[in-house]
Amino acid sequence: MHPAMDRKRSCMLCEGAVMLLLLLLGHMTTGLEVPLDPKVLEGLPQPPTITHQSPKDYIIDPRENIIIHCEAKGKPHPSFSWTRNGTHFDVEKDSKVIMKPSSGTLVIDISGEKAEAYEGVYQCIARNEHGSAVSNDIVIRQSRSPLWSKEKNEPIIVQRGMSLVLQCRPPAGLPPPIIFWMDNNFQRLPQNSRVSQALNGDLYFSNVLMEDSRNDYICYARFPHTQTIQQKQPITVNVLDNTPSGERAPTFMHPPGAHSTAMVLKGDTLELECLADGLPTPDISWTKVVGDLPSSRFSFHSFQKTLKITEVTEADGGDYRCLAKNRLGSNHHTITVVVRAAPFWISAPQNLILAPKENGMLTCRVGGNPQPKVTWSVNGIPIENSHKDPSRKIKDDEIILSDVQTGSSAVYQCNASNEYGYLLANAFVSVLAEPPRVLTPPNHVYSVITNRRALLDCASFGSPLPKITWFKDSQSILDGDSYIIHKNGTLEISVAQSLNGGKYTCMASNNLGNKENHIYLEVKEPTQILKQPGYKVVQRNSMAVFECKVKHDPTLFPSMIWLKDNKELPDDSRFEVGSDSLTIRDVTEEDEGTYTCIRNTTLDQDSARATLTVVEATPTPSIVLEKPDPPTDLELTDQRERSVRLTWTPGDEHNSPIKLFLIQYEDSLHKPGVWHNMTSVPGTITTAQLDLSPYVYYSFRVLALNGVNLSEPSAPSSQYRTNPAQPDMNPSDVEVIGTSPDSMTITWTELTGLESNGPGLKYKVSWSMKDADRWTSFDLANVSQYIVTGTPTFALYEVTVQAVNDYGSGPSPEVVLGYSGEDSPTVAPENVQVSVQNGTVAEVRWDAVPLSTVQGRLKGYKVSYWKMRSLHKQDFEHERPQVLIFNGNETEVRLPGLNPYSQYALNIRAFNGKGDGPTSSEQQFETPEGVPGPPKHLKVQNLNLDSLIVEWAPPLEDNGHLTGYLLKYQSINTTDELGPLNELLLLANETSITLDNLKYSTRYKFYLNAMTVKGSGPTVTEEAVTIMDEAMTSKQVDIATQGWFIGLMCAIALLILVLLIVCFIKRNKGGKYPVKEKEDAHQDPEIQPMKEDDGTFGEYSDTEDHKPLKGSRTPSNGTVKKDDSDDSLVDYGEGGDGQFNEDGSFIGQYSGKKEKDTAEGNESSEAPSPVNAMNSFV
Repeated sequence: MHPAMDRKRSCMLCEGAVMLLLLLLGHMTTGLEVPLDPKVLEGLPQPPTITHQSPKDYIIDPRENIIIHCEAKGKPHPSFSWTRNGTHFDVEKDSKVIMKPSSGTLVIDISGEKAEAYEGVYQCIARNEHGSAVSNDIVIRQSRSPLWSKEKNEPIIVQRGMSLVLQCRPPAGLPPPIIFWMDNNFQRLPQNSRVSQALNGDLYFSNVLMEDSRNDYICYARFPHTQTIQQKQPITVNVLDNTPSGERAPTFMHPPGAHSTAMVLKGDTLELECLADGLPTPDISWTKVVGDLPSSRFSFHSFQKTLKITEVTEADGGDYRCLAKNRLGSNHHTITVVVRAAPFWISAPQNLILAPKENGMLTCRVGGNPQPKVTWSVNGIPIENSHKDPSRKIKDDEIILSDVQTGSSAVYQCNASNEYGYLLANAFVSVLAEPPRVLTPPNHVYSVITNRRALLDCASFGSPLPKITWFKDSQSILDGDSYIIHKNGTLEISVAQSLNGGKYTCMASNNLGNKENHIYLEVKEPTQILKQPGYKVVQRNSMAVFECKVKHDPTLFPSMIWLKDNKELPDDSRFEVGSDSLTIRDVTEEDEGTYTCIRNTTLDQDSARATLTVVEATPTPSIVLEKPDPPTDLELTDQRERSVRLTWTPGDEHNSPIKLFLIQYEDSLHKPGVWHNMTSVPGTITTAQLDLSPYVYYSFRVLALNGVNLSEPSAPSSQYRTNPAQPDMNPSDVEVIGTSPDSMTITWTELTGLESNGPGLKYKVSWSMKDADRWTSFDLANVSQYIVTGTPTFALYEVTVQAVNDYGSGPSPEVVLGYSGEDSPTVAPENVQVSVQNGTVAEVRWDAVPLSTVQGRLKGYKVSYWKMRSLHKQDFEHERPQVLIFNGNETEVRLPGLNPYSQYALNIRAFNGKGDGPTSSEQQFETPEGVPGPPKHLKVQNLNLDSLIVEWAPPLEDNGHLTGYLLKYQSINTTDELGPLNELLLLANETSITLDNLKYSTRYKFYLNAMTVKGSGPTVTEEAVTIMDEAMTSKQVDIATQGWFIGLMCAIALLILVLLIVCFIKRNKGGKYPVKEKEDAHQDPEIQPMKEDDGTFGEYSDTEDHKPLKGSRTPSNGTVKKDDSDDSLVDYGEGGDGQFNEDGSFIGQYSGKKEKDTAEGNESSEAPSPVNAMNSFV
């Protein structure tokens, strides 16, 4: 038994999402089914219902474990127990037997055991606090394939023309074997109207021929359950011709005599056979003595010797006559068929959900021959042995319930049986009090086109069943011409007009309360094509334009689709689609066809079509090429379950050879009137083997294609129906999406009607937490998603979706992993520590939040920080916080770009896909002092001839306590050479200074830095020139032109020249003077000796700034010790300071003293070497 929860208050889909409840006609209140909405299911009690069980007669394979299925649903989830052969079966005491978790399914491990030990009658009981449901009696039997008993077959000798029967007599197996005859080469023995196999497996010869002599007549028995084949010993037949039998009229070998009887059960297949001998071989024909053979249900087999009638009914009972006839006479045999019937349902009991004090009735109406006996049980106990219930009355095949009370929920069993079988059905009665609920989403907006039908749904649930009342603009709506209120609560407006638009209210009421819902209706203007594309005849290589202008509702936005011959436009740049037109440039013959314009909105569409014909500008006579005529004479042969062969006759080619044949099919069961392309074959072939799908009503047609176009379709073939089967595939694209913290949505792509393989397509959606192995399943139809509620937050689930129809389940589905919904983290990071690295960078550390508190995938942390105030100021600033996002598990980060000498605050929070968690406690920290910013400005003003005033403003950013200013300045000569650098340290409160004793008419460069304890900040620079005195300038010019000054300069130059000559002479004589000895001793590479080859002087290199002369040492006080250099060119200079005037005379000082470098690394003045000074002078 596979009981279904049939509905008397049945449910219909509301907008494809919720179920509507229907009232049962009549005064007797009957049951209602809980809708599939999960929100309704929560908290509603429900007695157990068996959802899946093994077949009644269960033949097992002794090589595999025994699995006895028993699944049930209920709330709370039921527990399970078993009986075996009528007594309790203690599963826990048998180590070989386990029961699956949350299920009653038994798995029996028969390894090392004999399967016979577990044969018997099993029954499953599913119970919860509201009742007990029981399964069918499941008879477990082991399949058997016994060996053939040993026997010795003597050769059979028979005269030519005589009849002959070769007996097979296979061993009895479970299930019975399939019999066939073969020879030693494993080739089937040929059968015909003379030689054929009977239903019992014997081989009958109406008459034997000489060629029937052979020694390898072998009967084989194939046992399908174990897939084993047993072989009988070969039989030898010798046909003699010494006394051949003459011709004779037919007589019956089986069944013998003139009359026999046969019994068949209703719904089974009836097989009648007549085997006759005779010479010549008789022909067999069948008739029904009274009436005709049942059309479409009978067929002949085994060369007309067997009559088969499927799905037998009572009307198939009676006398059937088989007639055997040859040219010598005829004979007939009458078979009386008696039809009996195992119990079958006329009205099976259905689940009831009643409100307290309501009445109900369970009906168990069955048929059968003989009439079955009906017995009732409650919670698995015969009703006569159960406790007495005054609200329950039993009357034959009915149980009448009146004034039911809370707590009287139970599961009733109806058992109907006769000698040919039994039926068992469970039906629960659940007493439930529930106030009304409206299941249609609130404030739902329906849109409809003017003059079309509008359906406004008001799906509800409650116990007692709610009454639905409709209002429009606070006015009650009654059934009438304009409105129809259906029994399921749906309000229908037959012809919607604009005045029907507006707000509607539906109210669901019962004795426990009221619930209302608001619904809105919008009536839209229809979409209409105003200017349709017209018929076009254009010349080749010209342009064709089709227009398609539309009028539509202003709130709808129509799209435009163009089709060519009901297909997409070619992918060609010559086709240009505008907003209201289609343009085809450089038209060719291939562009001919029918063009369709479709204007679509979300509610309606309009279409128009036109034909394009292409002609030549100056056509020349040629062979007329036309599309072929359609094929004819379609015929279906080689008909099988999953294939059929289609043949046809081609039509006229019309001067263009046929390139291919296109085969199309129509499925009149799922999509009547729609033709689909199936396959194509080359134009030289006129037959095709077609692969078919189960549960399809096929019609085929063929089109021929030549160089011109496709032909018209052929006339359809006869219809070919394939039998239903279980699905071959499961839904695709299964995905798990976490939608909220306590739910997840399972989605999939539904199977098409062609893929369903049979009626009753459903989807078995199953889910279990990973590694929990506690699977929950739910069967759904016509939907592509299911919302699982009550899930833990962010839990990993295993999900499967399996296709199921009335003929079985699809293949084992693939397990898909996914998480339920996330929630925001619940814990803030702790132990937040700030380590200030310097005035602009701080390092932050914290402890990671526990993963158990994240409630989702941890995406990282957000660090928010803001400046509260500068430590110079008392008032707090209101800066917008800066947020740094750190992905992953990072818990140690740096905060860059801080301001020195400031107070900051920060907090940290974790975040996941749902959002941010709570923030940590606020942490404050201070940055240390840093170097200050540059002074705001630097100005230099002339005061008089030798002084300047330097003014500045403090830095905008102190970054600490200012300790003062560093002012540097130096002169710049006319060649941009820098003079000595002077430094002044100034107090922090100074903003100006006057510099005296400067050189007149001289450019100076100034450098100013602000300072804190951390050092100097960036430098600002400025340049200025002292004022030039004209009188002093004139005096200087007069002195330079005096004769005494010129004479003095000439004398000095002559003296230097004499000295150089003396040095030159001494060198030529090989003498050495002290400087030469020093140079030889130190081998200074920078002092080049005089070259002997050209007699020139070597030059003293001064490539490195501030270096003393090689061979000398410079003491810290900057004076040259005499002990180190007794003889140098200083000794040859005149005057201790060696200075000259400003007119170009020698002004340097040769002392080996290194000038002090500037703080910025600028050039510094140095004393040139005497040799260079003389060279420049000369």
